[in-house]
Amino acid sequence: MSDDDLEAVPTVQVDNDRVRVTEWRFAPGTATGWHRHEFDYVVVPMTTGKLLLKEGDGERYAELTAGVSYSREVGVEHNVINANDYEFVFVEVEMKS
Repeated sequence: MSDDDLEAVPTVQVDNDRVRVTEWRFAPGTATGWHRHEFDYVVVPMTTGKLLLKEGDGERYAELTAGVSYSREVGVEHNVINANDYEFVFVEVEMKS
């Protein structure tokens, strides 16, 4: 089974004309699936751990720390996979305006 077969669980918490806030819960080995970001966004990790980021030009690991946010710009295209042996959680805030 490939990492694309096991999907993380998104829960949209807020979705209005200005922002979309989504909690992502990843069981070990689960993934978002390939997607392209339509808006600038901020990720707030709720768990400390490692994610595997598959991107158009290859793949890399990202070490995230609970409570240490980062931002990225519109257009990012990737598949995000939990590389830990435990559940990983982050909150994504997409800025629509």
